[in-house]
Amino acid sequence: MSKTVLLTAGGTGGHLFPAQALASELERRGWAVELATDERADKYGTAFPARAVHIIASETIRGRNPVALAKTGLNLLLGTLQARSVIKSLKPDVVAGFGGYPTFPPMYAARLTGTPSILHEANGVMGRANKMLAKGVTAIATSVPLENLPGDLAAKQVQTGNPVRDAVLEAANQPYTAPEAEGEFKLLVFGGSQGARFFSDLLPPAVEQLPEDLRNRLSIVQQCRPEDMDRVQKVYDTLGIRAECASFFQDMPRRIADSHLVLCRSGASSVSELSVLGRPSILVPLPGAIDQDQAANAKVLEQAGGAWPIRQSELSPERLAEELTKLIHAPGLLTEAAANALKVAKPDAVSRLADLVERVAANKGERP
Repeated sequence: MSKTVLLTAGGTGGHLFPAQALASELERRGWAVELATDERADKYGTAFPARAVHIIASETIRGRNPVALAKTGLNLLLGTLQARSVIKSLKPDVVAGFGGYPTFPPMYAARLTGTPSILHEANGVMGRANKMLAKGVTAIATSVPLENLPGDLAAKQVQTGNPVRDAVLEAANQPYTAPEAEGEFKLLVFGGSQGARFFSDLLPPAVEQLPEDLRNRLSIVQQCRPEDMDRVQKVYDTLGIRAECASFFQDMPRRIADSHLVLCRSGASSVSELSVLGRPSILVPLPGAIDQDQAANAKVLEQAGGAWPIRQSELSPERLAEELTKLIHAPGLLTEAAANALKVAKPDAVSRLADLVERVAANKGERP
């Protein structure tokens, strides 16, 4: 009889993609996989290899307004009751959470029901939701060693790496090819829902400042919010630049593999995929984050020599035009950065995490 795992993740790609990778690996090992998440997962749910998807109520904490806090509390209570009902029905051997507030109700329900659980922290800094849940879980899987954890949490820490999807591992077979002198230069730009607006405002005026000979070499693939797409595409069309703009690319791993340079945020999944695929990047950590998790993620690739992080406050169109000019003229530097990114890759992270799931299940929730 196969074992069952209930995966739970926030409804963004950064949380769902590692969960998707684990789901695929556990299915190959004969596990039954179910997913608990929020309504945002519809964008990715068709690709998620789960027997069933359970939409659970959740809410993030926004400010200190008493009404907003009361609404948050009620939604989390409702979600916990829903998740408890799912767990009672499924009787999963393990519950594994991947961060974001939608994981709170299922993970807390696992604690209430005594179900073994694993919390995966993809970032170099533990997020707020994970901090609240960490004491009640069996094990904490991490991408990199987390520093300054209390002793009881440090004892639960198991470094597995951040799983990447099967599509990323398949695209990783494509070696990096530097741009040829005077040849096409493929630039990929993406940033998720919180980063695409900034890049839509930044890149068109930066490209306008490039010399005509460099503009003629550019081929741009850019993620844009729907409301920004027409204005961004119009600039590129006016400049005669080959460009493809879309709000979401289903084949992003292939797009990364095909690029000469990537401009993006430094979410954990993006950094992991860039390293496994071995592609050079300019990283712009999301500013204003309480834990500065994206800055910590970017530092990993920067220290390896695989990326060039730039603070958003320091990245003007003029600065970006300078950086692009320098890198377009330096194929050797790009090739070196691509090789350096590969040095910190953990392509076996999904196998390590799946092994941890199986150990926790076999040990009936005791620390592995």
